Amino acid sequence: MEALIDATDQQMATLCALVDMVQSIEDVIGGLQAARDGVLALASRWAIEVAQQGEHPDLGDMTTRSVAAELGAALRMSDRTVQRRMADAEFFVTRYPLVWAAQGAGRISAAHARVIVEAGAHLEHATDRDAYADTMIATAEVESPNRLARIARRAAERFQPRTLDERHADAREQRRVWIRDAPDGMAEIGLLGPAALVQGAFERLTGMAKAVQAQRTATWSGEDAVLELEHDAGSATDRDSVTDHRSHDHRSNEHRSHDERSLDQLRADVALDVLLSGVPLGHDGDGGVLGAIRAHVSVTVPVMTLLESTQTPAELDGRRPVDARTARALAAAAPGWDRVLTHPITGAVLAVDRYRPGADLRRHLRARDQRCRFPGCGRSPDESDIDHTHDAALGGATREENLAHLCRRHHMLKHHSPWHIERLDAGLFAWTSPSGRTYIDRPQPPTTVTFVEDDATPPF
Repeated sequence: MEALIDATDQQMATLCALVDMVQSIEDVIGGLQAARDGVLALASRWAIEVAQQGEHPDLGDMTTRSVAAELGAALRMSDRTVQRRMADAEFFVTRYPLVWAAQGAGRISAAHARVIVEAGAHLEHATDRDAYADTMIATAEVESPNRLARIARRAAERFQPRTLDERHADAREQRRVWIRDAPDGMAEIGLLGPAALVQGAFERLTGMAKAVQAQRTATWSGEDAVLELEHDAGSATDRDSVTDHRSHDHRSNEHRSHDERSLDQLRADVALDVLLSGVPLGHDGDGGVLGAIRAHVSVTVPVMTLLESTQTPAELDGRRPVDARTARALAAAAPGWDRVLTHPITGAVLAVDRYRPGADLRRHLRARDQRCRFPGCGRSPDESDIDHTHDAALGGATREENLAHLCRRHHMLKHHSPWHIERLDAGLFAWTSPSGRTYIDRPQPPTTVTFVEDDATPPF
């Protein structure tokens, strides 16, 4: 049954009016939040000016505390919270006036502004900040905050006075593990480390958790489903090694049939097993099957970075930058290569090939889309289905121009609601909503390459 199929014209008109109202209210809220930041910034400056007038300017911090206490009492808030907001507002308004003005005018939301400021927090020169902000404001007007975050991190890299390699070397010194108490007899454990290693650890835990999910629902006659999932997760085991563990699986089969743990819960349980015992003993008798699962991490590396001609950062799963040294180490250990050919001006993916055989079309779509193609969604290709834009059952071809990644939520929305998708040129998709609005989803360009003079012969 399709959603909204029974809605009358009057009801659809009501939906349109509701969307307009919510949009207008959000614009007003964003403007008021910008106005509040402006006033808090003025309060911070006022405290500094008053402190500098006295004979003891070193008491400026105490003056700021006093102002924060005054505001906190009036707002029934902690003065510490107010003082932190004053400092944040001063930073925002002073260093990113273009972003502040755009939020005040209703062009972008507070969430968009926060993403832009956080990604560019370390830019020192006003001209760099303004150039960066101008580009990001235009992007924020057509993208959601979660998508903007990836683009902003990439754009801010171009203005960094120090290379990512230099900053990563300093940041590595901050790696640590910590524990934080939580209510009801629970606790949290956190780890800060190199992005590639942390991402790899998370992907390995996910592979183990998915293998447990498959094992708990498999019957004796359906073990092939387990093998297929384990293969997709990167397992180095074969059918014989799984068979060797069936005696252990049989003893716990009854328990698995009643196991209703979510993927998040399984990840947490497996992580604690591995940390406490070295192998996932709570889920796999001797660690043979789950212990052999390996992580698969996608890293996009500019070719000139591999040649050590530039320090252009690589990207981990299209989301976060990776220093050039780590990228070269990962590339050296890679069993095969994907070459992504892009348009020299727009950066749009034109083709993907591989020096070893494989699923070329899937790799092309992954490189092109990098996420679910519904407007505003940031789900990765690993969390998405490859969908035929024009239904295959109705003659839609299995070709690049008729395929796109959609997460399960938006895949279902496409097929069971009046939302309509149409492929445009250059990898763009036009989505038409039930109320008649059209939203354009643009593919995220791959890693930006900065061209420099170099006499080296291109490696392709």
